[in-house]
Amino acid sequence: MITRRTFTAALSLTGLAAVAGLSPLRLIDAAFAQSKDAATAADVAKPQSLPDMALGPKDAAVTVTEYASMTCSHCAAFNEQVFPKVKQAYIDTNKIRYVFREFPLDIKAAAGSMLARCIAKDDAGKYFAVTDLLFKQQAEWVLKDTTDQLKRIGKMGGLSNEEVEKCLKDQALLDKIAADQKYASEVLKVNATPTFFINGEMLRGEASFEEFSKKIDALLAKKS
Repeated sequence: MITRRTFTAALSLTGLAAVAGLSPLRLIDAAFAQSKDAATAADVAKPQSLPDMALGPKDAAVTVTEYASMTCSHCAAFNEQVFPKVKQAYIDTNKIRYVFREFPLDIKAAAGSMLARCIAKDDAGKYFAVTDLLFKQQAEWVLKDTTDQLKRIGKMGGLSNEEVEKCLKDQALLDKIAADQKYASEVLKVNATPTFFINGEMLRGEASFEEFSKKIDALLAKKS
């Protein structure tokens, strides 16, 4: 369990070795001791502890679900190079529903996810805007003083320093993120980021737009 004291202290560190034993990394290790049953599309579709943050119609024929860590460089590259193309071609045209779920690989990633949730509240569009900013400024808030940098980003999102501090000390929110990560590890077999599910089919790694387009178009053709 990550306590408020260890979590807050860890945010000021540039290295994570001192808190690795307390971070959500412990949950990732459980992925190798899971059941042999394959995850189904229904397993992927249902939110767990936290409500889904999603763009696109709920009744879309195709749903893409991304599991990402805010400190993952491959996730940041996907966000910059591929996601805008997917959004323009499929999300903005209401062809698919796109769900983003947190899968923090370390304590700083968990902090970034918590801040995004606190800024956005129930506004999915705002949530995606904040995660986009966190990915684009990843080097700033991950490699420098994380607490100060997250306060700066929080201010851009309309939060005071006190509200950011309260957010980062929200043990209940952290527990929900960790519980959802545990479900992804043990049930959905997620053990790396980014990992995607397209109508329940897993696609691991920093996939290209062409890979997404091929799979999405084939599924849309079946539904038409």
